[in-house]
Order: sequence, then structure tokens, then C-alpha cells
Amino acid sequence: MSRKKLSRRQFVAATALTSAALISAPFVRSARAAGTLTMGFWDHWVPGANKASTDLVNEWAAKEKVEVSIDYITSQGNKNLVTIAAESAAKSGHDIMAMPTWWSHAQSDLLEPVNDIMEPIIKQNGEVNGTVQYLGQLDGKWLGVPACVGSQIKGPCSRIDLMKKFANIDVQEMYPAGAPPKADNWTTDTFLKAAEACQKGGVPFGIGLGESSDNVDSAGAFFLSFGAQLVNAKGDLTVKTDEVRQALEFYKKLISFLPPDVAAWDDASNNKWLIAGKGALIMNPPSAWAVAKRDAPQIAEQLWTHGFPAGPKGRFAPFLPYFWSIWNFSKNKEAAKSLLVHLSKPDSIERLVTASGGYDLPAYSKLTTLKVWEEQGPPKGTLFHYPNPYNHQTLSIAASPAPPKIAQQIYTQALQTKMCLKYSQGEKMEDVLAWAEGECEGYMRS
Repeated sequence: MSRKKLSRRQFVAATALTSAALISAPFVRSARAAGTLTMGFWDHWVPGANKASTDLVNEWAAKEKVEVSIDYITSQGNKNLVTIAAESAAKSGHDIMAMPTWWSHAQSDLLEPVNDIMEPIIKQNGEVNGTVQYLGQLDGKWLGVPACVGSQIKGPCSRIDLMKKFANIDVQEMYPAGAPPKADNWTTDTFLKAAEACQKGGVPFGIGLGESSDNVDSAGAFFLSFGAQLVNAKGDLTVKTDEVRQALEFYKKLISFLPPDVAAWDDASNNKWLIAGKGALIMNPPSAWAVAKRDAPQIAEQLWTHGFPAGPKGRFAPFLPYFWSIWNFSKNKEAAKSLLVHLSKPDSIERLVTASGGYDLPAYSKLTTLKVWEEQGPPKGTLFHYPNPYNHQTLSIAASPAPPKIAQQIYTQALQTKMCLKYSQGEKMEDVLAWAEGECEGYMRS
């Protein structure tokens, strides 16, 4: 649901596959009952990335003597979501489905728990981040296996030259390649000052306030940095709090420094803004940088992906995971679990990440320092901090920590960006809060 614009399909992988180290396999259930196995995978934006998935599946299938069939389903026009809904209604379809963000929770009644394979996978690869736990589990049951394919962080991508010139910030010094961040002073206050300076310099930050995912994700991370929750983890309304008021005050100031049409921006707008040389910073995975490398190399050479600014309650960054889930009506669950274990081996994950040019992100703590992020360029090291290798920021998703079925509605209705726009356009704070509270009450009843 977050990757449906043509600019993402234009993302160009820049490296060839590298050989991975041999690592002992975890516990695997036998899949030698043969039979057939079908999967609906996300159709990757990166040319060649699907081939890496196909190769891994075929290698497993040859060893286990299972006949496999893969459909790569595009997220353009939400075709993947339509397919998930259709299979859910028919209780028939693929054995394994790639589920974006909220969709494992939305289909939880029809998914096979995978605790038996997740426990050894986590032991092998390290703990998963909190957002994956939040979206991947329900009542102690794992609803799917985290898929590196399609998973992404939408952090700041800054122009090195413009941030130096107008904001007096050296983003390479703040987030040095190969070393921990030196970003104690990279705060929401610093961010506002930099946004104002760049706006005065004629290169405003490109942060949208529309209703699509990129816009919602940025707002969600900033809200959390102020401790602002609309509904808490227990399902209680928490709209009318000082933390939410502070987040709205921050956004009102920020919006005054942004391009005047940001309320109409979609997920392609910020990419185009950066690639056209109009702005000094956007929030995005590395797709904008990769397209610039092809179409505007002089701009790509000046781009650096790094961490979010810290607010009063911490430093948060948007993480949008994919999951590989097994329908409970699958006719070959044991083979499905065996394949997912194979796809989750460290060497398999490294092949997938490398095939995507570093776009795809593993959820596991031991797999955030693969060579691909260190080697990507120009400029070399531009993606080093993209996977959060030093756990410098909390990976989050907008509308959390509300119960996911409520949070999904807050997210898809873009409630946070709507609140920011209402307040920035002159509506009274308490009127905005009352409206948002009413919207949340409706989501809780549905």
C-alpha cells in the first residue's frame, strides 16, 4: 500500500549479487512430502530483484522435490491488496502471500501461526525490531515471517551541498559512513531551523501533507517523537493531550517553510522534488537516490541517507515491513514453512538485499551491517545508515501503538496529516482535537 508510484518502479539496482558466507541451517521441518506450493510475492520495483527470489525458491524446490509456482503481484493500483481480499473471501488461492504492513493483522483469522519457525529464525538472525513485533504478532502468535523484500525505512535523504550552504549542517559528518552517528544536536528544533534556512535559500524541504503513505509515515514519526498518540496501546483515546498539541505546533511551524502545494502531494511528489534539484531534504527509502543516479547523476552525488531528528520523547523513523504469511487453508503448510525458513537464512537474505541494491531491509538485529550498504554510491557510503546499523533510532509506524486494527484506519484515513493541515490553516487547536477524537471513536466502533 506504500509503494505504488511509477518512480519506485524506476528504482535501479546498482550492484551485482555477491557471494554469501556459509552459515549452518536452523531447524527445518521436512518438506519431502513433495506436492505443490504456490506463492504470491510482491512485484519488486528493482529490475532483477524478482530473479533473486525466484532463484532461491527454485534452489529449495529442487532439494525438497516440491513443484513451485510464483506469481509476482504488483502494488500499483493496490492489486496485491485486491488479491489478498479476494483469496480471503474465497478461502482459496496461494499457499504463501506477501502481506504489507497492516494486512497480516487484518487477515489474522485466516493465517497459520508460524511460531515454530520464527523461534529458530530469531535465534539465528537476532531479535526483530518493535514494529515487526507490533505488526507481526497477535496474542502471542506470529502471523507471518518478516520479509526483507519490500521492507523499508523512510528516513531523511539530504542534499550534502545545500544543507551545508544554507543550514550549516554537514550530514556526512553527522552520520559518517562506517561509524556511529554524531547526531546529538540533530533535534526537531534543529530540523525546523534548517527547514527555515533552506526555504529562505530557495530549496525548501520536500515533505508532503497529502493522504498517501510517504506523507503519513513522516507525520507518524514526528508525532511519536513528541510522545503524541491518538489511541494508546490499551485502546484508550489519547487525542486531547499536551503531547499531541506539541506535535501540531511543530507541524504548523514546519508547514510554513514547505512548498505551498504540499497538501496535494502524493508518494511521487517528494521524489520528483529532490531529483529536479528543487529541495534540500525529503523523507524516503533510497529509490529517489537511485533514480537520480540514473537521471540526474550530479544530484545523486550530493545525496546522503541518514537518521530522523530527535524530539522530546526520542528519535523515531518510519519502518514499513512486509511479511510472508501462510493461509490456514493452504494444502501444503509444512512445505510453506520450510521454504520460509530457507528464505530467512542469512545468506538468502543477503542475496535478496544485494539484488535490490540495498533497498530491502531485514528486520533482524544481526543483519543491519551487510556490505551492500557500505559499498553503495556515489557518494560511497550514502546508504550506510539507512538500515539503522547502530540502533540509533526507534523504528516505528504511524498511528502506533494503538491496537493495529484501529491504527490501520487512522493510517489509511491519514488522520494525522489532516490534523496538521487543519491546524496550520487556522482552525482552533481544540476544534481540531475534538474532530480527531470523533474520528477515532468511529474507528473504534467499526
